[in-house]
Amino acid sequence: MAARTGAASYRSALRTPGASAFFLAAAPARVGVAMAGLGIVWLIHGETGSFGAAGLVTGAYAVAETLVGPQTARLMDRLGQPRVLVPLLCAHAVALAALVTLALVGAPTAALMAAGLAAGATIPQVGALSAARWSALLHGRPELPAAFALETISSDVAFLLGPALAVLSATRLHPAAGTVLAGTLVVGGGLAFAAQRRTTPAPGGPPGGPSARPPAGPPAPARTPSTARPRTLWTRNFATLLAVNLALGVFFGSTQVSVSAFADAHHAASSAGFLYGLMSAASLLAGLAYCRHRPHTPPAAQLPLILSFLAGASLLPLLADTPLWLGCALLLPGVGVAPCIIVCSTLVESVVDRSVLTQSFTWTNSACAGGIAVSAAAVGRLVDGPAGTRAGFSVPLLALTATAALTWSTRRTFTATTTAEGPKAVTAAPDPTSAAP
Repeated sequence: MAARTGAASYRSALRTPGASAFFLAAAPARVGVAMAGLGIVWLIHGETGSFGAAGLVTGAYAVAETLVGPQTARLMDRLGQPRVLVPLLCAHAVALAALVTLALVGAPTAALMAAGLAAGATIPQVGALSAARWSALLHGRPELPAAFALETISSDVAFLLGPALAVLSATRLHPAAGTVLAGTLVVGGGLAFAAQRRTTPAPGGPPGGPSARPPAGPPAPARTPSTARPRTLWTRNFATLLAVNLALGVFFGSTQVSVSAFADAHHAASSAGFLYGLMSAASLLAGLAYCRHRPHTPPAAQLPLILSFLAGASLLPLLADTPLWLGCALLLPGVGVAPCIIVCSTLVESVVDRSVLTQSFTWTNSACAGGIAVSAAAVGRLVDGPAGTRAGFSVPLLALTATAALTWSTRRTFTATTTAEGPKAVTAAPDPTSAAP
């Protein structure tokens, strides 16, 4: 019964006018974004023979994405998504072409890092843009958590396909093939997404545009001044969510580099994408199961539990000594990824003002990218050193343990605040897959 209800909730979200069009248009770009990190790793490693250099360039890419992404999102909140997204995609195509060209001609690492910075500064935050559209279309409606679950599941599918495509292209065709294919998918899918103007959030937030559409069903209780959401992003709750996404970025970035180095050290370089894809497959299945059997506890109470599970599961890759055992060890951490992202998305939507939604989702993406940047550069150095891949796999364990401790310490304040700000109106819905996680 729960499974049938969950499928109905997904269908209801996708049948919202214009929703399926922008959701499907974003799909190729999601795959391209998922390919980008490993594509650059194998491009630079293939041309230089160094995972250290690959980590530095990938880190530069992610640093620029972290710092510039929120600023472009702010412009999109003010001017509208299409007016900013189209020139951004054109600039990204030029930057990626420069990066590939410099790598092929043997340019120094500093020049490669500069090109990586330009490419990262212009990568569109497709997930944030899509999440902002869902929130504008479905704010206050019970389908919104199901829409966020669709976002997470589609990202998991992208990260299931993307790494495998990036590694296979780079190892079987040419070191540059993964990066070229990633850029083609990002630019092509991004242009298709930008063309869906019907669902773009109104500049500046409501009133006007899809975000002004009244919610279905009984109106949500009016907020008093004491419970109204602040128009600024910089609250304690939002900072906690940024820390969680930073830790997730450390997990993703260090795992990507460590898995690649582990596979290369065991003379199975082409299996790196498959190994990383196993984790994404586990995340995909966990996301589906989570939406069908949604816990009744508040989202803020779920978050420290999920992070504690992720921290414990991150011990397993440290114990692996063959690619087969590493693949098995990556399954358990993957189980915690999708629920963590779904809970974070629901909490972000509940604690920030709708006029800054694109910025808020972009900041969480950028925090994740920042974690990728720091960990990719650091772990690239670690795995090239005497400590090897075990040192690389220890980095996400430390980051997730620290963040789990943070969320446990702030859980009561976070739960009280988010309950006052509105998730009850969503969790009261009778549909178990339409309730906030």
